[in-house]
Amino acid sequence: MILNTGNRTDIPAFFSEWFYNRIQAGTVLVRNPYYSQQVIKYRLSPEVVDCLAFCTKNPEPMLERLGEIRTFKQYWFVTITPYGRDIEPHVPDSEQVMQAFRQLSDAVSLKSIGWRYDPIFISKQYPLAFHLESFERMASGLSGYTDHCVISFIDLYKKTLRNFQGVQAVTAEERQIIGQAFAAIARKYKMTLRTCCEGTDLQHFEVDCSGCMTQAVLERAIGTTLKIPRNRHETRDGCDCLLGSDIGVYNTCGHGCLYCYANHDNKSVRHNMANHDAKSPFLIGGFMDGDIIKEAKQVSYVDGQLRLF
Repeated sequence: MILNTGNRTDIPAFFSEWFYNRIQAGTVLVRNPYYSQQVIKYRLSPEVVDCLAFCTKNPEPMLERLGEIRTFKQYWFVTITPYGRDIEPHVPDSEQVMQAFRQLSDAVSLKSIGWRYDPIFISKQYPLAFHLESFERMASGLSGYTDHCVISFIDLYKKTLRNFQGVQAVTAEERQIIGQAFAAIARKYKMTLRTCCEGTDLQHFEVDCSGCMTQAVLERAIGTTLKIPRNRHETRDGCDCLLGSDIGVYNTCGHGCLYCYANHDNKSVRHNMANHDAKSPFLIGGFMDGDIIKEAKQVSYVDGQLRLF
């Protein structure tokens, strides 16, 4: 199975001690975000977890203890964007994150780490030219430490519109300009540019539009082929990524990004983070009356056909 940690929150940035505690304990409990008394218990063992998949804006808190998960195959997505504190109030400076990215790449290998530059939006403060300059600067700094970058354009969810007043969608013309320029820059620094859930409009610029955390990407990261049950492709329309079995919790990410889809509001985040206990089997809180705990049906997807990628 693929165990995800980053679709609902940023565990490496804010809950690394808890995560390593769960690795040591060998299990983790996850509440269903829509039916709170339904709890899934996952076994944390390389025997059934074929890949630990991380998405983070700051991997630095995880770096000193990476040896504790060395027996697990891993894939990391690190988001590095050029926005300021007005957009990303609590995200570390991009140069700091880039340094942590390089350290992480040295530890897990170039094939097991990808760079995300998303979401992209255009504004008076962050015009098109700003993105072109920023992307080249970052690509230069990450060259040799990853060979692919995923971009996406801002999605105007209701949460996003409420928390990020005045934000506008990127126009079709702007998408084309960005796609062409970013693809050329990526090639310059020996990277493949990818999109996720953005259709195929940029394919003619040699952009890989198949998705970000796809089966092919994860197979390459772990060095073997996988036989994925069809019902494990739990994704949005137009996406072929493997996003099921996430151990995170919504409304717990402390970065405070205005465009965030996983946080409802800052009050909810503060409340939940105050109820975090690094020693609990749950990311937030603990056992509650009426909990129904079920063991996850975990099986390895490795099909035994080792492939050299």
